Amino acid sequence: MKVLSAEFIKSAAAPSGYPRGQRPEVAFCGRSNVGKSSLINSLLNRRRLAQTSKTPGKTRTLNFFLINEHFHFVDLPGYGYAKVSRNIHESWGGMIEQYLSKRPLLRGAILLIDIRHPPTKFDRRMKEWLDHYGHSVALVATKADKVGSASRRKQLDIIRRDLPVLDGQSLIAFSSSSGLGKDRLWAVIDQLLSRERGTGRKD
Repeated sequence: MKVLSAEFIKSAAAPSGYPRGQRPEVAFCGRSNVGKSSLINSLLNRRRLAQTSKTPGKTRTLNFFLINEHFHFVDLPGYGYAKVSRNIHESWGGMIEQYLSKRPLLRGAILLIDIRHPPTKFDRRMKEWLDHYGHSVALVATKADKVGSASRRKQLDIIRRDLPVLDGQSLIAFSSSSGLGKDRLWAVIDQLLSRERGTGRKD
């Protein structure tokens, strides 16, 4: 994928604020501080398009980015940050589930897992949501440059064990610093964008 243009469009907390039109969307989700913004910037060859922060829980809305004037990346709020109040946790969960269950333009989701740690209960819940609503999913193990090759294989096996990779789903080791996995992830995103209008479950 050659990125000719990429721009932040808007933030939204409810369907009334989502971008209008029929452009397909790919969502990026994961726990707080897993590296979503860094991954998005790496894919788009931008340094600060998606705002990174050392403070977990900073993203509190759905952030929409228009790519090549053709499709959107959607950065979902990070989950699992213990210092965020229960009310905020619940509001984020409702915001995310509403988007996943009601957005027909969503073609698939990229679920990020920190390769250095086993998947958390929040990761498992997110994977269950995505599978329940019938969305195509790619699992991306971030920060792969932080571990050696042998440890990387071991950690990927742990992720496969805890978050079963279904038929048609991918598991990609990724590094925003080195570019590991970037081409493979773009190939998956191309496949997602070529899908027809989503028909995920709404029950």
